[in-house]
Amino acid sequence: MSSDRSPAVTLDAVGRSFPGKAAPALVDVSARIAPGEFVAVIGKSGAGKTTLLRCLSRATTVTSGTIRFDTTDLARLRGGALRVHRARVGMIYQQFNLVRRLPVIDNVLVGRLGGLRGWARWAALARRFDSRQRAVAFRCLDHVGLLDRSWQRTDTLSGGEQQRVAIAKIMAQEPTVVLADEPVASLDLSNGRLVMQTLRRVASAVGITVIATLHHVEHARSYADRILGLKEGRLVFDGPASRLTDAALFEIFGEFVAEPAGRADGERQLAAS
Repeated sequence: MSSDRSPAVTLDAVGRSFPGKAAPALVDVSARIAPGEFVAVIGKSGAGKTTLLRCLSRATTVTSGTIRFDTTDLARLRGGALRVHRARVGMIYQQFNLVRRLPVIDNVLVGRLGGLRGWARWAALARRFDSRQRAVAFRCLDHVGLLDRSWQRTDTLSGGEQQRVAIAKIMAQEPTVVLADEPVASLDLSNGRLVMQTLRRVASAVGITVIATLHHVEHARSYADRILGLKEGRLVFDGPASRLTDAALFEIFGEFVAEPAGRADGERQLAAS
């Protein structure tokens, strides 16, 4: 799988410590993520998953090692170059970060703001987008299967639909990498599957790298090309779902992780369809 839009992401002996904390959040993490890969990051709470995403977005900097997008060392970014990097990284959170009283289309159009300059940006802040910007937003909604909800108030949608609107908003931003922090943690099983299928399409059809922290192991197994397992800030597993054995899960979580019977196989069939 390859993409002309996404960079190769390289983590080389990455470490991150915080003042006042005895244990580091990340320790000697190394991996290379190819353009267009869907990577799931799993581990117990406090394993360093969110810190890893924050380092990739440059919301925080590493204290040792390097992170590179292609040949660009993120720690060296300053000023305008840092703003450009952050604009090219789409962040999806457990909370949807939508203006609930606005129509769906207006929430998606917010994703266009970062790429507008001058009068176009001022007009957009007043919710006056030109036809080209609206066309982009409609395409993004079509991609997540919500084109027919474009003019509906956002707060009338289900939780899963709102998360798909959030994904459409990020796609309207035209990112080169999408980072998702527990994107389905607050959703029920059915809506969680729909959101994971949408993220899977972002990686497969659009060809954009997706790196998602996930609480549910079965979602990682069913939808990701590759799984990274963190334990106490260290990378203890790196491989495809087929290699995520019970022994590997025990190494990551320190306990056996049970999956509901039949659930993972059903999800794999949905992901492949």
